[in-house]
Amino acid sequence: MTAPAFDPVTIGIVSISDRASSGGYEDKGLPALKEWLGKALKNPVTYEARLIPDEQATISQTLTELVDQAGCCLVLTTGGTGPAARDVTPEATLAVADKEMPGFGEQMRQISLNFVPTA
Repeated sequence: MTAPAFDPVTIGIVSISDRASSGGYEDKGLPALKEWLGKALKNPVTYEARLIPDEQATISQTLTELVDQAGCCLVLTTGGTGPAARDVTPEATLAVADKEMPGFGEQMRQISLNFVPTA
């Protein structure tokens, strides 16, 4: 008996960091997302990876491009400044999103507290 085939998917992964995108330090967000998705999915995955600064227009443009041009069925972001006035990731995401998942962000932040005290 052969295992069921899983459809290939294209997933956008975006690390949002002023310092990493400018070469100030090594980005660890994109490798972490790839590692987690590699364990969580059985589908063959093509990644569309982007490392960008925490700028609202750039974030919105990148998210739109990943869906509209690159054909991503899912886009995950990591990074952002955190709970600070400089962090515009939530606003940039909501500006181009069609659907919000109430409670999902809170759950992810709760999990992140195990790893990052400012989650």
